[in-house]
Amino acid sequence: MISLDGLEMIAVLVVMGLFIKVLEQFGLFEPVGGEDSIEDDFELSTVCHRPEGLDKLQEQTKFTKKELQVLYRGFKNECPSGVVNEETFKHIYSQFFPQGDSSTYAHFLFEAFDTNKNGSVSFEDFVIGLSIILRGSINDRLSWAFNLYDLNKDGCITKEEMMDIMKSIYDMMGKYTYPCMHEDAPREHVESFFQKMDRNKDGVVTIEEFIESCQKDENIMQSMQLFDNVI
Repeated sequence: MISLDGLEMIAVLVVMGLFIKVLEQFGLFEPVGGEDSIEDDFELSTVCHRPEGLDKLQEQTKFTKKELQVLYRGFKNECPSGVVNEETFKHIYSQFFPQGDSSTYAHFLFEAFDTNKNGSVSFEDFVIGLSIILRGSINDRLSWAFNLYDLNKDGCITKEEMMDIMKSIYDMMGKYTYPCMHEDAPREHVESFFQKMDRNKDGVVTIEEFIESCQKDENIMQSMQLFDNVI
């Protein structure tokens, strides 16, 4: 069961924890095996979308050649076309919350990875985002999380946006919390979130306020460190 203690902060942390489940779904924790080159995989692949060259991906991410090989094989096995569309992404998340509705949260997460806004997530999109989440600095990770929750990408988080996020988390996880959440819980947690984050009390949370508040929260910092060196 998931405690409601500090649920106003779960919007920062849930993306990290749930993303590990996506990695497991892609088989990304299996040993690589063999010494064949990822470049061979790239060239021999019959996928519709061919990824960037290995050297370029190494420059753009903080993954080694061997790690990129594991990631690519897992991605290709799960997504033979070379890209993930939103429906596939939602299907992956739905498997972890069969008694909840994860579709809205999965939509928000998909949009954060779909940096080109073309309705699909390529291998490059996937590993660049993953590199930030797992290997980026604290500021990089928090900036990525802020972008996820800044739904209209205008540089600030409003109460309406945070309410949408909290409702999506409630829909996805509410039945598994202890004690059970009451109907007004999402709104209460949004108010608590803004009390902590909105430092100048102007009704919106900027990225500077978000990062500063998160860095001062010991629970968030400790939780983020759990995802260091996952792969």
